[in-house]
Amino acid sequence: MTVPAAPQLDLPQFDRDLLRSGATLTRIGTGAIGGKAQGLVLARDILEATFGGEEGAGVEVVVPRLIVVATDVFDAFVERNQLGDLAYSDLPDERIAHAFQQADLPEEMLGDLRTLTDGLRVPLAVRSSSLLEDALHRPFAGVYETKMTPNNQAEGSARFRRLVEAVKFVYASTFFRSAKAYRRATGQPADAEKMAVVIQEVVGIQHGDRFYPDLSGVGRSFNYYPSGSARREEGVVQLALGLGKTIVDGGVCWSYSPARPKSPPPFASTADLLANTQTEFWAVNVGKPPPFDPIAETEYLVHGSLADAEYDNTLRHLASTYLADSDRLSPGVGAAGPRIVNFAPLLVLEEYPLNRLLGPLLAACRERVGCDVEIEFAATFPRGEDASLRLGFLQVRPMAVSDEAVDISDAELAAPNVLLASEQVMGNGAVTGLVDVVYVKPGSFETRHTKAIAQQLEQVNTALADEGQPYLLIGFGRWGSADPWLGIPVTWGQISGARAIVEATRPDMWVEASQGSHFFHNISSFQVSYFAVPHEGGRGIDWEWLDGEPAVLETEHVRWVRTAEPLSVKVDGRTGRGAVWRGG
Repeated sequence: MTVPAAPQLDLPQFDRDLLRSGATLTRIGTGAIGGKAQGLVLARDILEATFGGEEGAGVEVVVPRLIVVATDVFDAFVERNQLGDLAYSDLPDERIAHAFQQADLPEEMLGDLRTLTDGLRVPLAVRSSSLLEDALHRPFAGVYETKMTPNNQAEGSARFRRLVEAVKFVYASTFFRSAKAYRRATGQPADAEKMAVVIQEVVGIQHGDRFYPDLSGVGRSFNYYPSGSARREEGVVQLALGLGKTIVDGGVCWSYSPARPKSPPPFASTADLLANTQTEFWAVNVGKPPPFDPIAETEYLVHGSLADAEYDNTLRHLASTYLADSDRLSPGVGAAGPRIVNFAPLLVLEEYPLNRLLGPLLAACRERVGCDVEIEFAATFPRGEDASLRLGFLQVRPMAVSDEAVDISDAELAAPNVLLASEQVMGNGAVTGLVDVVYVKPGSFETRHTKAIAQQLEQVNTALADEGQPYLLIGFGRWGSADPWLGIPVTWGQISGARAIVEATRPDMWVEASQGSHFFHNISSFQVSYFAVPHEGGRGIDWEWLDGEPAVLETEHVRWVRTAEPLSVKVDGRTGRGAVWRGG
């Protein structure tokens, strides 16, 4: 089976006279431009149709300038450097990445890349845009790598080398272990993928040695985890200070319904807010060069603290201040006290019309794509008298939302053979015949072991994939979080065989349910049921029964059992209720 070439969209060839060219979306090469680039072209068309340059006074909504390196350049790179055998081997990711760095890009594209680094002096994001990415029924969101480069070195040759290294790194990630496992899980042959690369201006402003947007966001037209009076069809928006890596990696961010931006958050107390809102952010390092490491995704990224953000004067529109004397929050940072990144100046005081832009944007994207959608964006606030609020539209991709009618009665939820149940479940539909359960052992779980747990889960996932056996996966905290203290930092390829996933909490790990962009998108598109099960106040998990089942394989932190009778899973997407029953 081969993947059909992506339809060719009308993108002009890159103009080496870049600064005088009117085109903001161009291409290098003649091959396919891949899923992400197609989404960005669609985003440009949606913006023109929705706003038509009339966003409002002081507001600018744009797709940042980008250049797509088409798939024919990737093919030439792999073929001319004879990388095929190595790429499809079982060598570690580091060996593959180093081999790609030693190889030469096709000579015919080097002049264009040099012109690009000579003509643009802002940080650049080098992102994957494969043939398989961002498709509705075979999503590859977040499977491949992104690399940012500051593009600010004094010497043009140094800027050029860093960009070349970033392109090669993205190419190499096509053949990393998690990407290969992901393709196997989707039934794609090993050689099905072709990689295009998007080189795009990073939205942001320089603050000393840091470059970052005031905020980044992800919006969805459908919300699997509504709280309070919010409804699923109203959608959800997640916001974070700094680069969007915080959100897409499942870090701590702020979630709200765009139809109810002033609704109080689902936190029990101010102390709860202080403990569970954003305290650090990602930025591009435009200062002292870091140690040379071209095969590290975060080579040119740095973490900043809220103190750093306040020094940069980027909290004034994003944070509130806790006033201990009155035990209340005051929007803004005019008073002394701890800062809480809750975006109240934007969402409650409406200092800028960000939320009023997002509603029409999500609606327009949903209408154009023909289904529920997810969008990514970043914004900077005005600096100076003539500046505007600038919203950079970074991606639109489809979401898979099943409309199958599934009913779960109260009696079913209370049945004696319930293994686990929740009223906070993502997905819709039924799965029967599961006999394998893989779970993180509660007795030995500690957050300091989460990286080791991810590796042990990968071993079990590989064994089950070889048998063609789907399974139920149970663990603690956020699956797929890049922060090992918030959950288990697996890639999708490490748990790709799971048909139902449970995210349980503990007294020492009680975080808001996952909605990290890439991991979340893949779960919804693969129609994997995703249960959030609290350790108190809910129906819980029958750990005693699981521990009593004989183990097929047991490691220090992970246990794999095969049940004598199959399990059944049902999820009602309309109510968010779901359960897993023994002997189903």
